[in-house]
Amino acid sequence: MFKISKYKKYTKGLLASIVVAIVSFIITEFISFSTATVAIILGMIVGNYFYKTFHGEGSAYKSGVKFAEKDLLMFAIALMGINLNFTMLANLGVQTILIIISGMVFTIFMGILLGKLFKLNPQLSLMIGIGNGVCGSSAIAATSGVAKVKSNDIGVSIALVNLMGTVGIFLAPALAQLLGFTDIQAGVFTGNTLQAVGQAVAAGFSISPEAGHYATVVKMGRVLLLLPLVLILIYIAVRESNKSNEDEKDKVKVGIPSFSFILWFLFFSVVASLEVLPKELELLIGSISHYITLVAMSAIGLMIHFGTIIKTAGPAFKVSSLLFALQLLFSALLITFL
Repeated sequence: MFKISKYKKYTKGLLASIVVAIVSFIITEFISFSTATVAIILGMIVGNYFYKTFHGEGSAYKSGVKFAEKDLLMFAIALMGINLNFTMLANLGVQTILIIISGMVFTIFMGILLGKLFKLNPQLSLMIGIGNGVCGSSAIAATSGVAKVKSNDIGVSIALVNLMGTVGIFLAPALAQLLGFTDIQAGVFTGNTLQAVGQAVAAGFSISPEAGHYATVVKMGRVLLLLPLVLILIYIAVRESNKSNEDEKDKVKVGIPSFSFILWFLFFSVVASLEVLPKELELLIGSISHYITLVAMSAIGLMIHFGTIIKTAGPAFKVSSLLFALQLLFSALLITFL
């Protein structure tokens, strides 16, 4: 029997997260910046200004914010699968697919390596690498639960990845022109390096319609790699947990929430690929996923403490900017010599 009273403790925190999300959405109507980043930053400001309200002992908001931060986020990511149509792979040649996979693997591994070099914690390094290598905020949101990443690290990585992508909108087309790329090459270059879909599309079409088309298709090819990446992370998490736990019951518990979320993610991806739902319904599910993700991002912001951000922001910025530079260089070399 469904008991509403069971969920009453989440009400205040959930409403606070929704209010921050709505205000963030309104703000982004006036500025050209990611709604996820604005939601996290606004959440941080509110959460730190009213620190005792959200972080104090016995806070009436904490459980609801944590519910939005974790449970709602997993639900949103499951619905996000509706945006992944695997038939788009047919539009990519073998050479382009190799460029996409190589670029993603290189970026993630370099993110981890640079993190070690600058003494950044492994989870934050991984999120910066995944955000740059796959599809920005969505990739970070989809993998953070599996990798057990803290709210602070999620917030920092999303903010930095979106900052790099915003710079890249102007930088990538300029580099493509400087390197003498054709419109097709320029489209592949922007699609394979910029973080968010909107950023890649904007940069591609600023070059030419043909470059815009290729940037869009290549970028969606990168997004499709999110599913195998999550499965790999789940496999690694379960294997490491099984090594550290002798108790069989503990082994069984690990990964069950992750697998349920990824199975629904896979289900919606297959539905989108088979095109069994009306396009309007697919768009509606995608929109619901977007708005719920925004609420979860607001909740993540509310739980971030400024003191922790200050400690990690400097090294994280160095890792993120250097990684993006290496990502641009690597993709340029691949396109030139493949």
